[in-house]
Amino acid sequence: MLNDSIKYIRSKVTSQPTVGIVLGSGLGDFGEQVVDPVIINTRDVPNYPVSTVHGHSGKLIFGTIRDDKRCSAQLLVFQGRVHFYESNSLERVIYPIDVANALGVTTLLITNAAGGINRLFQPGDLMLIRDYINLTYENPLIGRGIRAGERMAGCFHEGLLKDALTAAKELHIPVQEGVYCWTKGPTYETASEIRMMQRLGADAVGMSTVPEVMTAAHFGMKVLGISCITNMATGITGQRLSHDEVTETANMAKAHFTSLVREIVLGLR
Repeated sequence: MLNDSIKYIRSKVTSQPTVGIVLGSGLGDFGEQVVDPVIINTRDVPNYPVSTVHGHSGKLIFGTIRDDKRCSAQLLVFQGRVHFYESNSLERVIYPIDVANALGVTTLLITNAAGGINRLFQPGDLMLIRDYINLTYENPLIGRGIRAGERMAGCFHEGLLKDALTAAKELHIPVQEGVYCWTKGPTYETASEIRMMQRLGADAVGMSTVPEVMTAAHFGMKVLGISCITNMATGITGQRLSHDEVTETANMAKAHFTSLVREIVLGLR
């Protein structure tokens, strides 16, 4: 399956990407930053999973990002992702990471829209992910030759995290840091579940990212995670949640998100 996908992609693209960027809900417009892009619709790629969620257009974008003095490494931008709740298949969720690895990606920037649990957060905040809580207890590495009890220390790369904090400071973009909690979805969490997550130490909650991060770390990729806090989680404010609110707030945070990710990518070597 994977070989057929890679064969098709390489028939369309000659570049050798080393940096991958996964764009979450409402954050897909970052793909417009890519210069002289080669764009592949994921529907055309053999065996590639197709997203069914609004705000995930389903494109692979190859190219670079440039400013007056710098040019990034070769990029592979995933404009949209597949969530676990769409298919109940972890293999489909992590397939893009398998593709990235097969194409030579060694650094992964993974982003998402998340609900804020930390009461100091506000919608529109960007949170650099320091760690995660896997409340699904699903593991995409089962069957991939991992010994029982084996754990990759530090799935998120400390050097990339420091670089992201430096970039945010230089751009005068306020950022949060915290722990991301993964749930299966597709429904939002109850207020009682959010209180439980608070006690466990979670700062934000969402329905993606963790299986991709686990897989990327398994491959030895350096990983940086960024959450856009698009709403406060159930019970924090008393407001009713909706996916439209998620995409609307992500659009409002787009300028800061774009500037920060651009600077991070341009600084990668």
